[in-house]
Formats: sequence, structure tokens, C-alpha cells
Amino acid sequence: MTVDDTGSGADADGRRILPAAEPGDPGDPGEDPHPLALRLEQLILGAERRYTPFQAARSAGVSMELASRFWRAMGFADIGQAKALTEADVLALRRLAGLVEAGLLSEAMAVQVARSTGQTTARLAEWQIDSFLEGLTEPPEPGMTRTEVTYPIVELLLPELEEFLVYVWRRQLAASAGRVVQAADDEEMVDRRLAVAFADLVGFTRLTRRMEEEELGELVEAFETTAADLVAARGGRLIKTLGDEVLYAADDAGIAADIALLLVETMSNDETMPELRVGMAFGTVTTRMGDVFGTTVNLASRLTSIAPRDAVLVDSAFAEELIRTGDAPASEAEAAEEAAAAEKEGEEPPKYRFALQPMWQRPVRGLGVVEPWLLTRRNDIED
Repeated sequence: MTVDDTGSGADADGRRILPAAEPGDPGDPGEDPHPLALRLEQLILGAERRYTPFQAARSAGVSMELASRFWRAMGFADIGQAKALTEADVLALRRLAGLVEAGLLSEAMAVQVARSTGQTTARLAEWQIDSFLEGLTEPPEPGMTRTEVTYPIVELLLPELEEFLVYVWRRQLAASAGRVVQAADDEEMVDRRLAVAFADLVGFTRLTRRMEEEELGELVEAFETTAADLVAARGGRLIKTLGDEVLYAADDAGIAADIALLLVETMSNDETMPELRVGMAFGTVTTRMGDVFGTTVNLASRLTSIAPRDAVLVDSAFAEELIRTGDAPASEAEAAEEAAAAEKEGEEPPKYRFALQPMWQRPVRGLGVVEPWLLTRRNDIED
């Protein structure tokens, strides 16, 4: 085996071997794991440790370099050549490599699959463990420690959570696949026209100085839960939460507008919540790994920063889309003329869901001059 100046090496076939972890690294195998931690690992993984990274890569039939790329993409620390991997790790490598060999995925795409899955499930796992441990602060039986109740709780929850995770993933996959096949062309599958919105709590930084950590955590959780529920119920997609801010998207501008106004109305009726401001834009958006990027997203973010308290600002493209779909009139004067003409003919006037009020044009850093519109509900619509 040859060793370079970084401490990594290669075997006789030229396959790279990861350098040993430094003491104190997350993947440091220098200390034996806690006995309960090892039992929990075996329970959750369903297998015992038996492979070093090199042995696992060789058993899977992939190079050490590719195995390292997959593991790091999934968010796992380098562990040197400690014997810490299981048959499940070998199978995962074999499956990913098999998709590449079969031509179903490029190597770069397989790494993206590993990264997106790792990032998503890492957050989910952290949240679940935090929630379970919080519920275990008071053991069910006097004299029992949290350590003593952790294993049986995980043992009971594991199969149920696993089945539920697969169910939700399949549901989300079906919904996402449905949106893709309805795209007008191949380009629209990647660069799509969407309504994008940021909803931001006003004065959150000041709140962090006044509130206790537990109170602040409860407020953020309540905000995120409310936002997630409203977005999902009305047909939008929650892209991500950032503590005091949520980002969501919708294929239809009317749906995004309804969600934005519902968020403001719901938060303003809750005395425990700060004021809210929302900025929205409509246009071409690049989607990648569940996130959204592009000028439309940047514009929505900028509009949020200048939006009045408990109000919603939209860009001119968003306003034009609402007018095009008949969700808002081009102007109140036009709406009045249409109502008068309809009354004269003995017909029902058009029913608009939203009203748009042009605001002063202003320069926005990096985006030039923009024309914001204030979005409100029309008061002539019956529920």
C-alpha cells in the first residue's frame, strides 16, 4: 500500500483508503461506543458491525473513492479503517453503484440522490430523537432511568415509524411525479414557472433578546406548524423553514395569494405571535434537490424585506398572472365599470378574489427597479 502526504493510501489495485480519523472527530473509532448505544445501533440497523470501509467497498464491488463519495454525500463521517459498517452499508453501496452501472443514473446523479436523502433524513432523525428524549424526561416507572426506557421505546416505535416514512415518501413521490408529467415540455420540468413566497416574522431578532430559549422554541414551532398546515391544506408546497421565516411555492398564483393572506390573517388573530410580512413573485424558477433558486426567488425575498407589517407585497409578474386568470381586476376603476355594465344588462358582475394596489416603484439591490403591488382580499366576495 502506498501512502501520500495527507495520510491516505491506496491498495494494490489503486483504490483509495480513507485516512484514519483524528481523535475527537465524530467518526473517531478510538473509544468503544457506549454499550447501550451499540445495542440501539444494532436494533435500528438490524445487523452487527463487521466491515471496515475498505472491506465494505470491496464486498459491494465499488472503488473506495466512489464509496467515500457516497458516504460523505449521505452525511456520514470518515471513520478511517474502523470495523463499524454492516451488511446494510454494503447493500446500499451495491444498489447505488448498480443504478449507475445499469445506466439509470449518472454517477453525479447518484451522489445527488445520496446527498438529498442524507440531508432530509438526518434532519428527520434528529427531530425524532429530540422529541422522543423530551418525552422520556419522566420515566414511566419510579426508579427507572432514561437509559433504561430508551431501548424498549425505540424497539416499539421503529417498525411503525419505518412503515410511516415509506408511506409518506411514496405519497410525496406520487404527487411530485404527477406535477412533472403535467409539465408542458422537458424544459419546464427543470425551469418552471411558479409562485414563490417568503413569510417572515417581524422583529424576531428583538424577541430573541427578550424571550427565554424555551419560549422562543415554542413560538418558532407554533409558527412553523401553522405555516406548514396552511400551505399544505391549500395546495402549496413548503420548501423550507428558517426559524422566523418560511419559504413556500405553488403552481398557481391564486393559491399562493390565498395562502399568504391566510397566514397574515391567522397570525394577526393570535396575540402570542409577532406581526408577519409576506413577499411573493411569479416567474421561472430552477428546482434542485427540493429547493428553488433564481431571480424570482431573490425578488420574493427582497419584497418580503420591504413589505409593510401584516401585509403582502407581490411583483408585477405576479399581479399580471392574477389579472390574467381572473382572480383580480386590472384596476378598481375597471372593476367598477364592469359592475355597472353588468347591472345595466341585468347580469351578475365578475367576482374577483383579490385586489391589487400599485405601490411606488423602487430600486432593489441586485434586481434594478421593481414595482410592488399590495395584495388584499376583495370585500365583495362571499365565503
